[in-house]
Amino acid sequence: MSCGADGDKDCCAADVVPGGTFDRSNDESYPATVSDFRLDRYEVTVGRFRAFVEALKGTQRDPPALKAGERPGVTDSGWRFDWTSSLSANTEELKAQLECDYYPTWTTEPGPNDHRPIHCVTWYEAFAFCVWDGGYMPTEAEWNYAAAGGAEQRMYPWGESRERGFAANECRGNGSSSGCNVAAFLPVGSFSPSGDARWGHADMLGNVSEWTLDCSDDYPMPCEDCSNQGCSGSTGHVVRGGNAIAPLYDTTFRNREYRTVRTQGVRCARKTQAE
Repeated sequence: MSCGADGDKDCCAADVVPGGTFDRSNDESYPATVSDFRLDRYEVTVGRFRAFVEALKGTQRDPPALKAGERPGVTDSGWRFDWTSSLSANTEELKAQLECDYYPTWTTEPGPNDHRPIHCVTWYEAFAFCVWDGGYMPTEAEWNYAAAGGAEQRMYPWGESRERGFAANECRGNGSSSGCNVAAFLPVGSFSPSGDARWGHADMLGNVSEWTLDCSDDYPMPCEDCSNQGCSGSTGHVVRGGNAIAPLYDTTFRNREYRTVRTQGVRCARKTQAE
């Protein structure tokens, strides 16, 4: 399956992000150091997510293995037994729930939405997908580092200019600033390469907001390959990137959602060497 503005790029590509030190949210009060990692060039598409669903994964009948998806260097960040009950009971229930009330991009059969980002996935489903796909959920520091270009501390993934033609936001995808529909969510990479981040990652602002591994409390300090894992069942998780319905945010924007809310998408992180 091919993605990108010219339709000639691998939808599953994961580009290396060279590690370094930067300030989270461009605030020198929150320095962080991140090791080398790979990050999906594109948000997970409907087509990629359908392959996961059709493999009968991401439900209580076939959850990730215990501790699967652990982020290297982050203790206790893998799959936990008590998370399984928050997955759909079976594949048919999962398919029905992906038809959420908030601009669902999911379709049961292949079609024109296949190149759009999957929307309406819970944090648990996003985590399970990344495990199945050989990766892990990116930490907030990793996501922010890639979007800001590391030490370049970019205000927007593409640079410092607030260019509205570089991201899918404010329903421009369906040619309207009101009465949005699913067409607001554009095929991934529609603004590549002009809207790409420093290391080639597309749609890090706009399209769908993306789950991260971290809880939504204050930034953990100090931070060397850190992630806030002090989560209770009711704690929200950090989401990044804005979305196609919202105004154009910048790389400092962070939001929180409860894990079971269906208003997000995801891109996965990976070790620097494929295994």
